[in-house]
Amino acid sequence: MENYSIRIDIPEVDEYLALRKVCGLSDRGKDASKIGLSNSIHSVIIRRSADQKLVGMGRLIGDGGTAYQIVDIAVHPSEQGKGLAKNIMQLLMTHIENEVDPQAYVNLIADCPADNLYKQFGFVETTPESLGMYLKR
Repeated sequence: MENYSIRIDIPEVDEYLALRKVCGLSDRGKDASKIGLSNSIHSVIIRRSADQKLVGMGRLIGDGGTAYQIVDIAVHPSEQGKGLAKNIMQLLMTHIENEVDPQAYVNLIADCPADNLYKQFGFVETTPESLGMYLKR
């Protein structure tokens, strides 16, 4: 991690949207993103040391008591394969282990093959007991 700085912080809105786009994540509105980022429970960012460019991020969102979701796990394609996503997850999981009630529900939606990363941190598939759904608009 000598070429990177990793911090507990939220990204700027424009760089958040840019990283989502380059990583192939779905579009988000600028105003909604500003609100969402400011309401993060815990957020991890990674910047490249040489130019301070945002190259990785991940957030924990939720109600602060019983339900949480890990979202926005993203690493710039040019920086993938260097363990950055694992570092992001480790910091999010440390916060969960230290600050979140053990009976709280913590979930995420995993794109494949990223599910292999999340399994390393104890996440399991919900099927067949339940399955993830979203409102398609």
